[in-house]
Amino acid sequence: MQSGPRVQAEELNGAIAREPRNTALLARRASLLLAAGQPQAALRDVAAALEIDDSDGSLYFLQARVLRALGQLPTALAAARQAAQRGFSGPELPLLVGETQLASRNYTAALDNLDRTLRLDPDQPAALFYKGLAYAAIADTSTAVQYLQDALARDPRQPEILHQLAFLLNAWRMPTDAARFAALGMRLDTTSGLLKYDYGRQLELQGRPDSALWYYRQALVLDSTVYRADYRLGLAAARERKPAALIQHFQRALRRNPRLPQARALLAEALESQNRLPEALVQFRRLVAENPGNQHWTYKVWKTADRVQAQLPDSLRTSPRYYRRPAAPTRLLPISPLPPLRPEAR
Repeated sequence: MQSGPRVQAEELNGAIAREPRNTALLARRASLLLAAGQPQAALRDVAAALEIDDSDGSLYFLQARVLRALGQLPTALAAARQAAQRGFSGPELPLLVGETQLASRNYTAALDNLDRTLRLDPDQPAALFYKGLAYAAIADTSTAVQYLQDALARDPRQPEILHQLAFLLNAWRMPTDAARFAALGMRLDTTSGLLKYDYGRQLELQGRPDSALWYYRQALVLDSTVYRADYRLGLAAARERKPAALIQHFQRALRRNPRLPQARALLAEALESQNRLPEALVQFRRLVAENPGNQHWTYKVWKTADRVQAQLPDSLRTSPRYYRRPAAPTRLLPISPLPPLRPEAR
């Protein structure tokens, strides 16, 4: 027998058809659609419910949740304010606002709302988790780890908490501790590419690069968006002088994070070495934009642009930027005077 939020939402269709102005049914279906990963459909139900009753704070809170799922952060915060103004006051409201402010990188506001959540519910693991992320974002790693450990104590089987702990401990150069959290996370979630990356990173930090590379590859098999695994594999390809592999990994990694250290420079030079000059020129130009005044990259742009032009057929070449001085016209030498005629002998 089928179940799950999508099926349960479909089962409400008949009841809503009979009672189209029942806001409780509309809100229930919207919640199920949101849980089923259909936020656009959920938003339509919430909008219909608010047209019937715009005084219900819980409907605005539901609208804020849906908008947050759609990534519409300012409108989600506006809906949350409407919920508060209409009397919705549970701890889940400041939790939602705090997480949304965290996603907006407004860390002070995020911490204020998460503190408010913890005053209402001191053992809320999600609030502790988000506080850990906020402190990590402002580079207070020790406080971040403490809050994440507190969150883990209250929810010990949450793989996302274990990933964040392992990631921060690796960044803090504590691979032995990171290994413990990453290993536990992998046992709880065998499909997590992020945890595979975390485990590989601690192996690399402990001097086992070959084993680390295996875990980085597994991370990408599970989740192609784990750009840090591509980055580490690209660095390894650079050390092993494998430009084709370097290009593949760095191109993917830079699409997700364009500021990875050394990646763009290594990619540009690898493309140049493979005679992929138009692509190399694009990367050299970006390096000039990122490093204005750098003579090396400026020279590379000039030199590579000339080589790209030289590869084009004559009909596609742009006008030359430099012109040779035309040769001076040939000057005629003066005619030598004829020798005087001698009188003929008689």
